[in-house]
Amino acid sequence: MNAVIRVDAHHHLWDLAARPQDWLDEPALAPIRRDYGQDDLRAVTTAAGVDATVLVQVLPDIDETAEFLALAGKSDLIAGVVGWVDLTAPDVAEQLDRLRSGPGGDRLVGVRHLVQSEPDPEWLTRPDVLAGLRAVRDAGLVYDLLTRPHQLPAAVRAVRALPDLVFVLDHLSKPDIAGGSWEPWASGIAELAAEPNVVAKLSGLVTEAGPLWTVEELWPFVDVALEAFGPERLAVGSDWPVCLLAASYAEVVGAAEELTASLGDAERAAVFGGTATRVYRLGQR
Repeated sequence: MNAVIRVDAHHHLWDLAARPQDWLDEPALAPIRRDYGQDDLRAVTTAAGVDATVLVQVLPDIDETAEFLALAGKSDLIAGVVGWVDLTAPDVAEQLDRLRSGPGGDRLVGVRHLVQSEPDPEWLTRPDVLAGLRAVRDAGLVYDLLTRPHQLPAAVRAVRALPDLVFVLDHLSKPDIAGGSWEPWASGIAELAAEPNVVAKLSGLVTEAGPLWTVEELWPFVDVALEAFGPERLAVGSDWPVCLLAASYAEVVGAAEELTASLGDAERAAVFGGTATRVYRLGQR
């Protein structure tokens, strides 16, 4: 792995003074209720041998995305940004153009919306959302899917409606690892993975398992992903600093290495960097 570029395909940053994070007000999130900046990121990625990262939006706020792009544009570590635009608005193409014309605009690699928080399980199939996704496609960007298991059927329909848009599934759609619930997650993952324009991130799993997680608990869920997507359509992401609720950055990377130990060198190279580099076209924009 030393000769291969290692990519953390999913992490966050936030500055509480610059941009309030109301979602952190929940008592359970108190351990991560502080600032996390690029210097903090560099410390943990350097120790883990990570060469490049993909910074993912936290808030549904286009100004946050602009700030992330400006930061990435001056960074030798953050290779891409998955940002946010209002997909329901009629001017998605213009929103994307404004972001790309600003500082660091060439680091915009994808778009994400917090679909997991939408009360409508069919949100992804709304006509206005599909129109917004077509604008993302036309801009040559990727769309990150942040869903929960009950939203997978709508995700499948959206993916089928846009076969020429690449979708990246975050956190394997957040399976209930702690509760041990297998369905409808496993069937939904299999159906989604059957569509060739979908890849997935091995990310966020320790948080879904809880602070007493073990690699053995994670393995059945990762096994489903490996069987459904194959290594060439999987990418490792830390979900740092959210992962700190259950594990350190080093522990997340170590778990990923253990869970993929049976793969060949080329397969591991894909999971730990190749897939993210190809899908997000890192360094090519």
